[in-house]
Amino acid sequence: MKMKWFWFISLVLLASCSVSPSDPPAELVYDSEETSEDYSIDSTFDWGDFNEGDFEEYAEPSYNASRQRYVDLAHTKIEANLNWEESQLNGKATLSMKPHFYELDSVVLDAKGMEIKTITLAGKELSYDYSNGNTLTVYLDKSYKKDELITFTVDYIAKPEERETSGSAAITSDKGLYFINPKGEEEGKMTQLWTQGETEANSVWFPTIDAPNMKSSQEVLLTVDNKYTTLSNGKLISSKKNADGTRTDYWKQDLPHAPYLFMLAVGEFKVVKDSYTRGDGKKIEVNYYVEPEYENDAKAIFGKTPKMIKFFSNKLGVEYPWDKYSEIVVRDYVSGAMENTGAVIFGDYVYKTKRELIDGNDESTIAHELFHHWFGDLVTCESWANLPLNESFANYSQYLWDEYEYGIDEADYNAIEEADGYYQSGGFHDLINFYYDDKEEMFDGHSYNKGGRILHMLRNHLGDEAFFQGLNKYLTSNAYKSAEVHNLRLAMEEVSGEDLNWFFNQWFLGKGHPVIFTEQEINQEQQTVTLRIQQAQSFDVFRLPVKIALWDETGKHSYSVVLDSTNQQFTFPFKGKLANVLLDEEQMLLAKVYEEKPTAQYIHQFNNADKFRAKSTALKHIAKSTDPEKTTILVNALNANFWGIRSEALGYLKDIEDAAKQPSYKTSLKKIIESDPKSKVRNAAVSALSTLENNEAIAIIRKVLKQDSSLMVLGNALNELKEIDTVQALTLARELSSSAEIELQVGAAEIMGEYGNTQDLPFIENLIKSIKVKDYNKLRTLLAYAYFVIRKGSDAMVHSQDILSYVKSNGNQYTGWYYDLIVERFLAILGEESEQLTAEIESLNPQKDSATILVLSNKKTKLEDLYNRLSIFVETEETEEK
Repeated sequence: MKMKWFWFISLVLLASCSVSPSDPPAELVYDSEETSEDYSIDSTFDWGDFNEGDFEEYAEPSYNASRQRYVDLAHTKIEANLNWEESQLNGKATLSMKPHFYELDSVVLDAKGMEIKTITLAGKELSYDYSNGNTLTVYLDKSYKKDELITFTVDYIAKPEERETSGSAAITSDKGLYFINPKGEEEGKMTQLWTQGETEANSVWFPTIDAPNMKSSQEVLLTVDNKYTTLSNGKLISSKKNADGTRTDYWKQDLPHAPYLFMLAVGEFKVVKDSYTRGDGKKIEVNYYVEPEYENDAKAIFGKTPKMIKFFSNKLGVEYPWDKYSEIVVRDYVSGAMENTGAVIFGDYVYKTKRELIDGNDESTIAHELFHHWFGDLVTCESWANLPLNESFANYSQYLWDEYEYGIDEADYNAIEEADGYYQSGGFHDLINFYYDDKEEMFDGHSYNKGGRILHMLRNHLGDEAFFQGLNKYLTSNAYKSAEVHNLRLAMEEVSGEDLNWFFNQWFLGKGHPVIFTEQEINQEQQTVTLRIQQAQSFDVFRLPVKIALWDETGKHSYSVVLDSTNQQFTFPFKGKLANVLLDEEQMLLAKVYEEKPTAQYIHQFNNADKFRAKSTALKHIAKSTDPEKTTILVNALNANFWGIRSEALGYLKDIEDAAKQPSYKTSLKKIIESDPKSKVRNAAVSALSTLENNEAIAIIRKVLKQDSSLMVLGNALNELKEIDTVQALTLARELSSSAEIELQVGAAEIMGEYGNTQDLPFIENLIKSIKVKDYNKLRTLLAYAYFVIRKGSDAMVHSQDILSYVKSNGNQYTGWYYDLIVERFLAILGEESEQLTAEIESLNPQKDSATILVLSNKKTKLEDLYNRLSIFVETEETEEK
């Protein structure tokens, strides 16, 4: 059902409010009179920002409690070797544990899809039940009381390939143990093994109690062929070569952590060594495990890790708690990255050359996984319902790192994207969500994006000193244990002295976000402005301590108010002419805010507000306005200090027809393209070349293609040239097909796909099979091929069976999005051509045109044969059901 925006206007409930100005003029007027009078919202708002989800209700399923603890794991020792031929792990797990409180004579373990050989305790075999293949019930030799240690050994074979697996949007598989190219049959892909334990998949490769509120110290003795490098949690204690050409590596972690954080990785990795020195002078290893091809790029990718460790340790007042930090990049990873204790796994998207890093790095992800070593690894959420205690903090670490390393504008710029990720996620539910259908649902825009923005509001409310002391209290009080959201609240309350139930109830234990409308009533004669504020969300009314900034002829004045009713109004004095009124001066609210005010106020806001979000919002309103000075303002914004403003201004200018008439526009545009230090700004400037005359734009594009170092800018320049002059674009694409840069080759293939001829097809086909084409570029290349075939028909399908077979076996999540659609389109083309041939044959005279009929019939037979061969690449509904 599509929601009408005006339905909430009738919800009027004006209540008393309080104002405490930070610098109040003596004549401050506060209107606290209650009224039932409704007021309307001006319909000139840009409703394009609305989501129906802003007004959705959420149907809650059943409650999901924390895992009950019958026993407490104490230690886990795993001895294992690998069967690459069968993709199996031969293991022996020795588990030590104690009853948590009550006496027990059996233990239930998570053990998924294994073959259990024997279970022994003190040399005697124990009986067990493993009838369901997922949980292993071990019957002990006697009843054990609290504090009595139980130690037994399970001899087993892990068989991940024989399990029926599932997954989620965030973690696409729960296979747990992954053998990648185990027999070496895939060209260009290094044979390797890695694990992925979150949420409860490590119990595929060792029996355990696979719950986040369980913790155990760990030993791993892994035997591999001598050519392989291994990685696990903790320190590498020894590495012993065996007589049979194998080697046993002994990894040991003395500090306890949750079972889902255990990890293994094996492969012919190169180890690039780095280090971090603690505050006490002790040096720990920081190592980067990469494929040989990226050995020289490893420090460019991960090199800021030691600096991050120092920054976070100092910020939290808690030294990095583990005994090493390693980062490894693997192939075919099922998620983005994983914070395994001291041994983080990344997908191969982080592989970038130094040139590719010009356009963007993965520091936010590196910071995210590192911060987990405090929030998630040191203190772990006690249940998946409390996952935001892990992920919200890791998300917010990205803001903290950007703020420290690149400045507050960079942090705020990325924070807007984080908030948008939450708004677009829809299906609003409590942040601490005990009512999920599946625990995998917790890995969403709430636990990450929303949680990070909530922590920023809490920091803003408490102030930096109290906020970070509160985090310190939370970490030190709960170190090496699990926690729930109330532990966080109590730590913050103990430090600040404030009862924070109101904040935690509405943000952590509630759902949704505020949707706020404001309008002004300016009384020039009385020198007052009344600001009417409405909370229009369908969720509960939020309590929002916030600052309102007002500018007049005497400067800026800040007023602290509390929004806590559906409708409220505040009256403020001003001197002379009112320049602007801004709700949420510090721009920290997680809220959709729609301020109705004159364009002149937005112009003032752009020129005078401190925060990037306020400037960005103002620039957007100016660009959409009919103000005669808007183009001049946008052109002047090209000289802004922060790159985000320059980029946004270019985005608006490219849609203004007469932008080029501004005297300084062309000069600024050329200057940005030639020398702006930020490739994203140069890229936006290239996109704005459409505002110039064609010959002028083409000359600049050719210069860009010769001089710019950014692959993103070069690719966009090619795209812009295509839009202006397809002949020149195709000529240049053929020149660039021999480039050493994959990004340029893919850009060339896209142009050939749209405009090329038969001579260009082999290049596109070979590029699809290139092992150097990765990630999203795989899809770009496949689509270029599809466009070519759709244009040229069956004549371009000579190698389509081979191409589609290759993509089906070697594609990725991106190609998977469109693969079936492309095959179906190819089949449709073949079917249409076959029908045309049938009609043509039937129109001919069998006696007079027998030779022609034979030629057409042979062609039709070939089409039908190709149709049948391509049909195997599309699964039917019947096949999917089976």
